[in-house]
Amino acid sequence: MHQKLIIDKISSILEATDSSYDGKLTQLLDNAKRIYIAGAGRSKLVGNFFAMRLVHSGYDVSVVGEIVTPSIKNGDLLIIISGSGETEQLIAFTKSAKKVGASIILISAKSSSTIGDMAEAVFTIGSAEQYGKLLGMPMGTMFELSTLVFLEATVSHIIHDKGITEEVMRERHANLE
Repeated sequence: MHQKLIIDKISSILEATDSSYDGKLTQLLDNAKRIYIAGAGRSKLVGNFFAMRLVHSGYDVSVVGEIVTPSIKNGDLLIIISGSGETEQLIAFTKSAKKVGASIILISAKSSSTIGDMAEAVFTIGSAEQYGKLLGMPMGTMFELSTLVFLEATVSHIIHDKGITEEVMRERHANLE
């Protein structure tokens, strides 16, 4: 019962998400010198999934907060994943990136927020009304799961559009595991 409830909710959120986002996000990724991904908590974990798949797809990607993350510069792209767009640490990252001329994208549940006001683009996953309290799906679960599926679908769009084979992706996969 709960599996169907979750899958149905994710489906309704993704149906309410702008269908042009995957193409727009791909274009922003392609135009960036380097890509940085940031989030907090479970949104950071979703960002880690996305970062890994982007690396497999041939992009130069870093996760904000890792010890080997290089400094962001003009021409780079910072992707912030935040349901609220109000997480203090992520606001600070956004301000720092903006100061050096990096482009900023927010992936959020809200169309308007502090980070959204600083970003060049806000990709709203679903609509704010869809994220009310849901029994058994607390504290952002639906945003995180819907965003994960949206970003995986974007990677699917990228690899299909660019003709990237699974064999090529496997060659880029970590081999020191």
